Amino acid sequence: MITETRQEASPLYVSDMAETLIGSEIIRIAGEVNEKIKKGARIHNLTIGDFDPSIFPIPPELNRAIVEAYRDNHTNYPAANGIGELRAAVSAFLRQREGLNYTADEILISAGARPLIYGIYRTLLNTGDTVVFPVPSWNNNHYCHLTGAKPVLVETRPENNFMPAAEEIAPHLREASLLSLCSPLNPTGTVFSEKVLGEICDLVIEENRRRGPGQKPLYLLYDQIYWILTFGSTKHYNPVSLRPEMRNYTIFVDGLSKAFAATGVRVGWAFGPAGIIEKMKSILSHIGAWAPKAEQVACAGYLVQHKEIDGFLTVFREKVAARLNAFHKGFSALQKEGFRVNVIAPQAALYLTVQFNLAGMKTPGGKILQSTKDITSYLLAEAGMAVVPFYAFGSSEDSNWYRISVGTCSMDEIGESLAKLKTALSKLS
Repeated sequence: MITETRQEASPLYVSDMAETLIGSEIIRIAGEVNEKIKKGARIHNLTIGDFDPSIFPIPPELNRAIVEAYRDNHTNYPAANGIGELRAAVSAFLRQREGLNYTADEILISAGARPLIYGIYRTLLNTGDTVVFPVPSWNNNHYCHLTGAKPVLVETRPENNFMPAAEEIAPHLREASLLSLCSPLNPTGTVFSEKVLGEICDLVIEENRRRGPGQKPLYLLYDQIYWILTFGSTKHYNPVSLRPEMRNYTIFVDGLSKAFAATGVRVGWAFGPAGIIEKMKSILSHIGAWAPKAEQVACAGYLVQHKEIDGFLTVFREKVAARLNAFHKGFSALQKEGFRVNVIAPQAALYLTVQFNLAGMKTPGGKILQSTKDITSYLLAEAGMAVVPFYAFGSSEDSNWYRISVGTCSMDEIGESLAKLKTALSKLS
């Protein structure tokens, strides 16, 4: 008889970076949501910054073009910086839609925005360099960790729609190598005004003049992946159009993912000074971060179909705005009824900013809601509403503000979720 001896697991030797990397709070909440769904619970999952294709399909012309590109056997490696046809199409798209003049050589194609942001961090920063960014914002804290950069967080205020003001950023720029901004902002769905963004650009220009020739500039990462999704009278502004001198210091992050409900198509682009774009290309080519060639071919053909794009965007924006406005109306009504909630009017993207000021209240079971995690769990258990707290985006764990994402919900579901929320709030004392 052979007896097996159980060996203890060996220690896991990994890098300090990997060992100390913080897990995603959104993924943790998603796991909790999935467990409840498996047990038969009816959950209104408002956590995912994505689109349900059954509600928000990609443009039909783009869909057909992707299928045709695969049938035409576009299945080999693309050029490291993206196929020339797509870079030319992006160049023309930016010029026509936003008045930005960037040549194909100043554009880099990648598998969505994430590799591009990582590429910017890797290209511009040495270990220990300082990155300034507002919170809440998406993943800057994690990119700092991945690259060994020093994060400087600027806490923003609801009075400013959680967009940073110039005076809040100014004290931190003297030692910074990179300022990372996003507008429209994930998680808030709010945008920079022309005045505020212009003031921030002036700070960057002034700091670079102070540094002078021969010193490392202060660069701006400007993530505008949601810029096409603005609603009502809201306008999107960019640094280079407001201050042409910013062209030397700004690297943009953009793409199809959000503007065309094409998150899984994985085609994004960065554009900026040619020398920086060239270095980013070299870095990302080593990790194979290019978008699939068939999707690149399809997108190149789609981006020049201006009539079809206008038709798609008109309907798409109306559908997203309708959902945001419905939730905004519902939360405003709850607030007027005396419930301890608040909401910021939607401006852009697929997100709504809401507040659950429930700390200190008692549940039907006698538990006192003490922390944001307690509130999040109560909303999930009693209202079947899954939302993401702002501390998942770098804000203080004491923050009671949340992101609601509407990309996966139907209009009928909104009324149901608000009714269940009202019932759950009514149970608190």
